[in-house]
Amino acid sequence: MDSTDTAPDSWEQEDDVEAPADAQLQSAFTALNVNAKPFVPNVNAPEFVPAFFQRGSSEESGRDGTDTVSRMEVTETAAPVENGEADMNTEPSWEQKEEPSETEPGGGPYGDMGSAEDPQQEMMEEEEEMPMPKVAPALPDAPKKEHVNVVFIGHVDAGKSTIGGQIMYLTGMVDKRTLEKYEREAKEKNRETWYLSWALDTNQEERDKGKTVEVGRAYFETEKKHFTILDAPGHKSFVPNMIGGASQADLAVLVSFSTYSSQVGQTREHAMLAKTAGVKHLIVLINKMDDPTVNWSLERYEECKEKLVPFLKKVGFNPKKDIHFMPCSGLTGANLKEPTELCPWYTGLPFIPHLDSLPNFNRSSDGPVRLPIVDKYKDMGTVVLGKLESGSISKAQQLVMMPNRHIVEVLSLLSDDVETDDAGPGENLKLRLKGIEEEEILPGFILCNAENLCHSGRTFDAQIVIIEHKSIICPGYNAVLHIHTCIEEVQITALICLVDKKTGEKSKTRPRFVKQDQVCIARLRTAGTICLETFKDFPQMGRFTLRDEGKTIAIGKVLKLVPEKD
Repeated sequence: MDSTDTAPDSWEQEDDVEAPADAQLQSAFTALNVNAKPFVPNVNAPEFVPAFFQRGSSEESGRDGTDTVSRMEVTETAAPVENGEADMNTEPSWEQKEEPSETEPGGGPYGDMGSAEDPQQEMMEEEEEMPMPKVAPALPDAPKKEHVNVVFIGHVDAGKSTIGGQIMYLTGMVDKRTLEKYEREAKEKNRETWYLSWALDTNQEERDKGKTVEVGRAYFETEKKHFTILDAPGHKSFVPNMIGGASQADLAVLVSFSTYSSQVGQTREHAMLAKTAGVKHLIVLINKMDDPTVNWSLERYEECKEKLVPFLKKVGFNPKKDIHFMPCSGLTGANLKEPTELCPWYTGLPFIPHLDSLPNFNRSSDGPVRLPIVDKYKDMGTVVLGKLESGSISKAQQLVMMPNRHIVEVLSLLSDDVETDDAGPGENLKLRLKGIEEEEILPGFILCNAENLCHSGRTFDAQIVIIEHKSIICPGYNAVLHIHTCIEEVQITALICLVDKKTGEKSKTRPRFVKQDQVCIARLRTAGTICLETFKDFPQMGRFTLRDEGKTIAIGKVLKLVPEKD
């Protein structure tokens, strides 16, 4: 009996031995194997289950375990209604056996089976716990909310990520349980005040150092608008990333902080870069007002305002029209969604209601399609990310990737991680493309419609304002050009004329050099072919900054595209 009672090492072995007892077994196995191996869905299962119980022999019960595993796997995939209909008397017994095996480790012969399923369930729970920034799809008849891209800029450690995390919590994009988990983890690292920023700073390096490196993304909705938060890095080493974030924004939130005496550093540079990237409206949040040394003091708030206004004016913002100041506390959430009693002297709207009350942006959906690529990756095809600057894109549309002139087709379209069939200007999109490989795309490429391609080239004339440069700049000077999402090396090949700042008059003679605070018109030539437009035709693709040695040295606008000589 021993030899027949135990399962054979392999089926081949079983075939070789020709004992009469084994012949009996073999017939049982052939009956089993036909159904079990291909996992024929549940229709066949009830045929042999009752037979097992009727036989009740020790040999068959030895095999019973192996078959029930297969049956259980089948029933998991099959429809539950069929299950019930097919196997009324036996199914409950398996359920009863399953339940204790899940709770008790190794309970019964299927205990191992239960414990194997357990981690899967835990993983499912873990996935539910993760903050998925998905917005519920709007009803078909509901009007589409306006998309507004908000970039958080300012000096390192001003509290940009913390404010972003707090807004996500207040608007219900991150649940309380997830934040409690972050708080626990942050406490273990002795960084309990950082937990809110972890909602946006997702990678380990950012969390360990408490510094944003890449532009974080999140979404939240108010009654009238749908917002995308772009959390830009404040550190001077990551300014190129910040420029990429600012180039996608409609609105900038400059986070300054009340505990910092001199408002220098990245605050000024960020404000200037945001203006150059085309941000027209600026909200200045004076953060950390809850600090014991400040304690919501009006004098301190006014002092910060006085320091910020002069250089925001110099950058090009109009203090009366374009700038709105407000006090807040990112850590406690005071004055972000609800007015706070601690600050009776501030009578304006809190931050989120103020965003909701802003006038709508003018965007042309009937213009040519222009989508500068911010990032790309492989995921069941080629996926690109970017903000649609003008025009509209729909599923299955044929587009052209410039400057390489690849014809591509849009397979699927996600707007802020929610799948849609079409998208309008101002939306942050993820497109899955057909007809192009991920390696063939670079950030700074542009998706256009075939009827109206964007211009591409290497040489152009531009008006430049030198902002910060110790020595003089002559023809032959090299710098790094940031235009929309594109980063390219550039050389000033010729200085054409100087422009008077006050009158706008152009000098008759060609200057031999330019220096700080001067405005000039120059000819520039990039190392490779880039996509660009004149500022007059398409402002978003005609503005640029020049950087060198980690500093922004000039800002400018494209006046004329120079055709290449053959």
